[in-house]
Amino acid sequence: MKTDLESSAGRAEPPATSSREITAFLVTTFLVFPGLAVGFVGAYGFVVWISQMILGPPGPPAG
Repeated sequence: MKTDLESSAGRAEPPATSSREITAFLVTTFLVFPGLAVGFVGAYGFVVWISQMILGPPGPPAG
């Protein structure tokens, strides 16, 4: 009985076609990167919000 590594070791993967590369590029450019950007900005806003709840708002101390 062959394992997965033995059965796939003899087979060569088909070369990536340019249409698959273009599709991967477009998905990465228009879905992945904007999603990551929104996630990072949202996470930063959440950190600022939580820190202001703990430390108080920025500015000179009320006196």
